[in-house]
Amino acid sequence: MISKVAILGCGAMGSIYASYLSDHVEEVWAIDPWEEHIVKIKQSGLKIDGPNGSKVYNKICASTNIEDAKGCDLYIIATKGSNVGHAAKAISQVMREDSLILTIQNGLGSGERIAQFISTTNVLLGVADGFGASIKGPGHIHHNAMKLIRLGEVGGGISGRLEFISALWLSAGFQVRAFDDINQLIWEKFLCNVTLSGPCTIFDCSVGDLMANTELWAIAIGAMKEAYVCGLAEGISFSFEDPTNYVTKFAEMMPSASPSMRLDHLARQKSEIDSINGMVPVLGKKHDIQTPFNQTITGAVRAAEMKFEGIKK
Repeated sequence: MISKVAILGCGAMGSIYASYLSDHVEEVWAIDPWEEHIVKIKQSGLKIDGPNGSKVYNKICASTNIEDAKGCDLYIIATKGSNVGHAAKAISQVMREDSLILTIQNGLGSGERIAQFISTTNVLLGVADGFGASIKGPGHIHHNAMKLIRLGEVGGGISGRLEFISALWLSAGFQVRAFDDINQLIWEKFLCNVTLSGPCTIFDCSVGDLMANTELWAIAIGAMKEAYVCGLAEGISFSFEDPTNYVTKFAEMMPSASPSMRLDHLARQKSEIDSINGMVPVLGKKHDIQTPFNQTITGAVRAAEMKFEGIKK
């Protein structure tokens, strides 16, 4: 039975997880360092604007201190990829031996970052698709759609606990599926992230504007192809043979969207570049694959972040 859940990282997506789960779990904790956000949730609840209208969720417990969420049945890591290790270290100090951990991020490397601090025996991986979530202000989140949450075991296979956690999310109102090979799905979303995140950020444009510019779209596809070759070298069994067609169809569904990385830069915040485009050169070095597109994109994003790092965390 899951009666106590903590969400670490209650930005746009984490707040949606906390709000929906709070109607179906006895005790849900929103843990985040953003004090204004936490205070607002405590005082007047968490407002979610979404495809089903607006609702204020008043049953969420909120804190900046994970000690308040000691001994949870389930910890959900919804931070940016770069903060997953920090979250795992914090969880290791308050979790029970049988606590489950579910981590949901863009990009690659979350499982490896968690493994530095916690055995991955009790870790599940997730992929969120098509939410288009954004922060309107402290205690106020907006999202455009409620698409699929994909869940899986780190080592693959369909386990009883995976089905149980999937049923919990389904009962809370999410569209959920348990997958035998979650790593394939993580990689397929990763290709889309590589195509859109870094390029839209450095060229300061929406997805539609990126696609409309032949030169910029060629750079984005070049970055994706480097990632695809790395995925093949990693032994990933993609569900398609034409990666360009796959990411193009994905992008065509959201021409007005801006990837979260671009939104981070507009807010002068550090992005997930190290988990997305920045992971491709790391894997390229491992497999002796040249990755000039992603090296250039990553360098440009990091250079931009050096100019505003520390202004707003």
